[in-house]
Amino acid sequence: MSDTWDMVHAERVALIRDLSGLDEAQWRQQSLCGDWTVREVAAHLVHNARTTRLGFVVAMARARFDFDRQNAMGVASELGASSADTLEGLRAVADRRSGPPAPLDSRLVEEVVHGEDIRRPLGLPRAYSPEAVERSLRYQARTSVGMGGGKQRVAGVTLRATDADVVIGDGPEVSGTVLSLLLVVSGRREALADVGGPGVPALT
Repeated sequence: MSDTWDMVHAERVALIRDLSGLDEAQWRQQSLCGDWTVREVAAHLVHNARTTRLGFVVAMARARFDFDRQNAMGVASELGASSADTLEGLRAVADRRSGPPAPLDSRLVEEVVHGEDIRRPLGLPRAYSPEAVERSLRYQARTSVGMGGGKQRVAGVTLRATDADVVIGDGPEVSGTVLSLLLVVSGRREALADVGGPGVPALT
């Protein structure tokens, strides 16, 4: 578990470093995550890092057990008055070891996928830990869409990584880097251009 948290913390530090140089227009840039801006995704990461298991239950009750509403309320609570406040929030939670009630690998997914939600629109490259990305992909492929994964999304296809010894599933092949496959499994349609194979039409 300590190794997993070490990877999570490393990704938080890397994201803080990347965000430290943004101007206000970049903070307002549309992310890959729904209607959220870069700043709103960052606030979501702060909120989830502050969340405890009990706190999650309380927040869900306040949101009338609507997951999307609970997320929106969390983002609003952590945005702060300025982008500087949002960035300071990220710095404050960089080494926390708390989160919603979910398997620990979900914290890796959170940092890697939302990291790309932010970085791709801004043109910021990141050399992620191969282990972090692979474990995130395997977690997303076995986790239902309703729980934030992509199991149903990739049912009936084989995911084959071109940069690692990773093969998941059964059916027509979808090939690409582990990171691209992770984003596709996580519902980021922008990553479909980065994968190939006879199974791609099943994803679109």
